Amino acid sequence: MKVLILGAGPAGLYLAYLLKRQAPDIALRVVERNPPDATFGFGVVFSDRALEFLREDDPETCELITPAMQQWSDLVIDHRGSRIAIDGIGFAAIGRLQLLQLLQQRLASVGVAPVYRHVVADARELDGYDLVVGADGANSFVRRGEEAGFDTRIEHLGNRFVWYGTSRRFETLTQTFVETEAGTFNAHHYRYAPGMSTFIVECDPATWQRAGFAAMDEAGTKAYCERVFAATLDGHPLVTNKSHWRNFPVVWNERWSVGNRVLVGDALRTAHFSIGSGTRLAFEDAIALARALRAHPGSIRQALAAYEAARMPIVRKLVAAANASAQWYERFPEHMRLDPWDFAWQYIQRSGRVDLERLRRVSPGFVAGYEAFRGQGSRRG
Repeated sequence: MKVLILGAGPAGLYLAYLLKRQAPDIALRVVERNPPDATFGFGVVFSDRALEFLREDDPETCELITPAMQQWSDLVIDHRGSRIAIDGIGFAAIGRLQLLQLLQQRLASVGVAPVYRHVVADARELDGYDLVVGADGANSFVRRGEEAGFDTRIEHLGNRFVWYGTSRRFETLTQTFVETEAGTFNAHHYRYAPGMSTFIVECDPATWQRAGFAAMDEAGTKAYCERVFAATLDGHPLVTNKSHWRNFPVVWNERWSVGNRVLVGDALRTAHFSIGSGTRLAFEDAIALARALRAHPGSIRQALAAYEAARMPIVRKLVAAANASAQWYERFPEHMRLDPWDFAWQYIQRSGRVDLERLRRVSPGFVAGYEAFRGQGSRRG
């Protein structure tokens, strides 16, 4: 079987490794437009639950990646000067470039070397393969021209975000909310290496306009964000890497394959960064597609149908939670009017997946603190 994979991000690299491992005689070509050491952003984050699937399906890869991760068990909400810890919400993070390097190492172990710095701009380059996999991100070339067949829907959220790093070490994933003369800002920040953290700055459209970001270059934007979050950064600078304002693209394809073309990762669907599941979904897509191809060796069509049937219900549920979380962030200036405890309580339930009893089991300290706060309010009343 001849297979072409466009994209050497987490989805493409991991799928290539799995396919070559299970079928050593496969003719496999992996093509990436960027050099091997290029990557957008800094760290990527996984929830504890997100790592469980990898531990179960591929313990060797899990054992390679896990020691390189930074791990913690609490999440912190910083609002109006109050820092409220939500216990039991475990996460792990790793530098995106380091993750890619480890996956490149896994792929090399089965004898495959991706072709880097090659831009596929002509659809004829997709001809001659039994299977073409679009692992080439939200602006997928594999999907281009076949949007009707995939039933592609793309919307962009209103909020703007810009992705930085910083040398300040944050002990846990923290959401910091700040109000300025220009308006409201939020920072998602967490460490991904002993001396480096991801620092994503987000603001609503009105704040973005009032701050004058449209007229600023990358250096001006960085300096402005450093001033907004001066107390959080505590003297540490922000670090740029293609750090430009973006609107998050919400990508969804109702059909996952057209003919011999199939999508994985962000080419298939995106999940808002606030739930930390994008890389998890990419890995799970790769596992499910490799499994379907192994189960249906004589029919690409049946394998692709089985892949979609197995994954669609799971992905639909997780993406619904991601979209609910994204919509909460789209209105975060309104939520900031709440008292810090009420704000944190609303925040943790934003995806619609956490009920009180589950929260009481997972985060007993946070629930006890919130109930004490509500009790004080009742006594004051």
